[in-house]
Amino acid sequence: MLRGLLPRSRETAVAEELRGWHWHEPPLLPIYDVPLGVFEVAGEYCASARDLYLRRVLGVKAPPNPEMIEGGLLHEAVGRLVLQFKRTIYSTGVDCLTELEKLSILPSLSSFAQASALPPERQFSLEDKLGALWRFEHRRIMARFEDVLAKQPYIGPDALVATALPVTIEQRMSGSFLGLSAHLSADAFLFSEPMLVDLKFGPREPFHRLSTTGYALVLESLHEYPVNVGCVVYVQFKGERVLIERDFHLIDDELRQRFIEARDEKARLVEEEIDPGLAPECRPNCQYHKKCHE
Repeated sequence: MLRGLLPRSRETAVAEELRGWHWHEPPLLPIYDVPLGVFEVAGEYCASARDLYLRRVLGVKAPPNPEMIEGGLLHEAVGRLVLQFKRTIYSTGVDCLTELEKLSILPSLSSFAQASALPPERQFSLEDKLGALWRFEHRRIMARFEDVLAKQPYIGPDALVATALPVTIEQRMSGSFLGLSAHLSADAFLFSEPMLVDLKFGPREPFHRLSTTGYALVLESLHEYPVNVGCVVYVQFKGERVLIERDFHLIDDELRQRFIEARDEKARLVEEEIDPGLAPECRPNCQYHKKCHE
């Protein structure tokens, strides 16, 4: 980041018409009045986008598959831990290390809303993953707070949070200017060097960078400052270990153009009620697999 991507992000010129604040002009100006979610535009899990047709045109409601439920619960755990750290500091002040240590205990699985939707054998596996992830994040966040407190003896609670955890979890935003949903939510946003973070608990896919691109365009349309960097964080588990792979990337002209083209193509599919047909290869864990192959 410091010696590679950030200097490049400041040197690489993004075409002015592809900045989010040009939402009122082509090519960013929406062609169709179909407010899609960023996940609907960026997601290519169904290569033909028939999942979008079934959901938005036919109104088919399919239950989330086990992988989606598990990923959502792991997302929830990370967000909950970060919020508990911030809440503890605001309520106890900077003499908070003893209270922060207590956060190392994982909440019961029953406190996670959708956990009961998983079969029992997957619940046991999920609890192991939640425990490993919770302990991993707790140790790392504790180290950040202790480091800041050691260097800044007169720091206050608000500055401590802003310095040690300069991240907003589930950043809410409206994509209305760009013809997207008015109720978008990015996994995380870092303000120190504006960067969108997307957290994934599945295999790496070439279209994942489109999600960070979409959120970057939305933030630019709302606040009129450049967002040039994205990061997709891939998390896997190996026994008690948490394995992390980070895909830092520039949100360049190519990614922006791809996102805009996907937005217009999928909005047209919904507006004109076009059935794109089955994908060349259907993923067996797709939540619409049964519907498509009736």
